Amino acid sequence: MVWRFSGEFEGGDVSFGRMIYRFADFELDTALYELRESGVRVPVEPQVFALLRLLVGNRGRTVTKHEIRVAVWDGRIVSESALSSRIKSARQSVGDDGRAQSVIRTVHGIGFCFIADVTTGMTISLPDPPPVPEAAPSPHSRPSIAILPFRYLGKAPSRFPIAEALPSDLIAALSRLHWLFVISRGSSFRFNTLDTNLDEVRKALNVQYCLTGIVELSGSMMSVSLELSDTSDRGIVWSEQFRGTIDTVHEIRERITNAVTSAVEVRIPIHEAQRAQLRSPDNLDAWAAYHLGLRHMYRFNKSDNTIATGLFTRAIAMEPEFARAYAGLSFTHFQNAFLRYVDTPDSAHLAQRYAAECLERDPLDPFGHFTMGRARWLYDDLEGSLPWLEQANALNPNYAQARYSIGWAEALLGSVDASRRNIAAALVLSPLDPLVYGMLGVQALSHLTLNDHAQAANWAERAARSPGAHPLIEMIAAAAHGLNHDEPRAKRWAASVRARAGYLDTSDFMRAFPFRDAATKERVSGMLTRLGF
Repeated sequence: MVWRFSGEFEGGDVSFGRMIYRFADFELDTALYELRESGVRVPVEPQVFALLRLLVGNRGRTVTKHEIRVAVWDGRIVSESALSSRIKSARQSVGDDGRAQSVIRTVHGIGFCFIADVTTGMTISLPDPPPVPEAAPSPHSRPSIAILPFRYLGKAPSRFPIAEALPSDLIAALSRLHWLFVISRGSSFRFNTLDTNLDEVRKALNVQYCLTGIVELSGSMMSVSLELSDTSDRGIVWSEQFRGTIDTVHEIRERITNAVTSAVEVRIPIHEAQRAQLRSPDNLDAWAAYHLGLRHMYRFNKSDNTIATGLFTRAIAMEPEFARAYAGLSFTHFQNAFLRYVDTPDSAHLAQRYAAECLERDPLDPFGHFTMGRARWLYDDLEGSLPWLEQANALNPNYAQARYSIGWAEALLGSVDASRRNIAAALVLSPLDPLVYGMLGVQALSHLTLNDHAQAANWAERAARSPGAHPLIEMIAAAAHGLNHDEPRAKRWAASVRARAGYLDTSDFMRAFPFRDAATKERVSGMLTRLGF
């Protein structure tokens, strides 16, 4: 059981619970990673949110530029212009500017100070009271979810059943995610009363997650508010609001379906990993081990990749028919080969073998088709990868990483227009995806193919500065800036690559990004060689 305490506090930060910082008309919610103005979410990039969180958490104190680089860029080399750009965006998001400086003050030559008056609210988890009898734990080996009929705010219209139609669409869409157990409409729609609570849903349906919604109609306008909640502690995992006119209901319906599917695909695995990390490693079950493996896998470094491999192996030992754990092993062996963590041809073979093991157990798993397609890249078989990746997308049309990977292969094959469409779709489906740096990097590769070095440098810079970007992405930035005649930036990124992965050279890059166009291959490889790779 979790006890909730909400209150207002002045002064220092708190190291546990959910923090909400309030200043002027704004709220910065650390649990939902949201900035809200008068209750309405303000879109901010992840790095800008991280910067605001750092400054408001150290309010009243000057935060040095070095501290900002460590917190926002993981200590990577960044230019003054990049830092200034993020500060400018942070100020704009909270209604401040460089002249007024009513929220963020510049301390010249040192750093920045958050000076607005701040109060904080928090929730605190206290020890559980003695257990009381309740329903048995969920028997599902996969995460489970119930989508309840939405509620109307105000009088329900007699000939506009959107509060039932939308949940029905979402049940059908989420059922295509084979790693997720979705309660059928016949059961979840029994909870159609206003006084239903999450405890009742959990006990009756044995589900870990619940999606609820509120529909508000006002004249010709419609608003739909959604919440994805963890039924064990009633915490909100994701929320969003959609607005539009009633005559655009089908457009809104499509937006909602895409947003919910993408949120479930990204947020539930992250949430599962966070819960798994709280357990003793000796007590991890197969599903927890798998999701904790995902967390390490997406950090894209050798040590975390090794940990992820061990966790996926452990999941399989506990549950040999766990298809997605085999796909996880395929992904980590792909990393070993792609980033040359292990200098052996076995990695490519194992990446393909474990993808096949996944598909043998679940031929309809999009993750399995995705890893099989990526494994083909290790054999310089871009053309052969596309059917697998396209099948992953067909099985789950909202699978952002599949769309991104199709775009990756298309960019190197020279199909630039198709690549751009797929990358744009991937970024819309999953703007906070762990592989967003790769999506931006593919845009840079497309412009390199077009000999448009200025745009290539712009996209490559954004990619290399994105969270999680690995050294090969920084090599794209070095090459693009070099071809764009920006020697200082090219050398800075080249130095960063050598500091992080000194073993990488031009041949590694061209093996990882096998451009089919001979002229592009010659330009890029020539520039990397001139930069000392």
